[in-house]
Amino acid sequence: MRHGKKVNHLGRKTAHRKAMLANMACSLIEHKRINTTVAKAKALKQFVEPLITKSKEDTTHNRRLVFSRLRNKIAVTELFRDVAVKIGDRPGGYTRIIKLGNRLGDNADMAMIELVDYNELYNAGKPTKKKSTRRGRTKKADAAPVAPAVETSSSEEEE
Repeated sequence: MRHGKKVNHLGRKTAHRKAMLANMACSLIEHKRINTTVAKAKALKQFVEPLITKSKEDTTHNRRLVFSRLRNKIAVTELFRDVAVKIGDRPGGYTRIIKLGNRLGDNADMAMIELVDYNELYNAGKPTKKKSTRRGRTKKADAAPVAPAVETSSSEEEE
């Protein structure tokens, strides 16, 4: 049974898995989308989204935390300079996984993982949504009584 085992080991030892995810995250930041297997894309999503969240606040501490995971100075710079500005108001969900079908050689499920705000095709037709609140309306606005309109007849005005 797999109770409490969240990490997909991807058939690799820990050091190899961390290095592979760091390289894939650097490629994703650099190219904005990459093709990989579905399992690696899901693991990469869990790896890279907290780093993007940290990049929204540009402090030395956050840069060092992100660099310790990515190990690539150029990727960290691009993440904090370009990507963080573009996704600054998004509350989460920075990546999208699109399934592509099976690979010819070994029939593995393939997927494309991309940064959401960089796909112009998906974002072109949709207007920008305003922020929605989670709480309901206040009772004051709903319960305000409306005064009935007083009608005057033309016969009353003449007298």
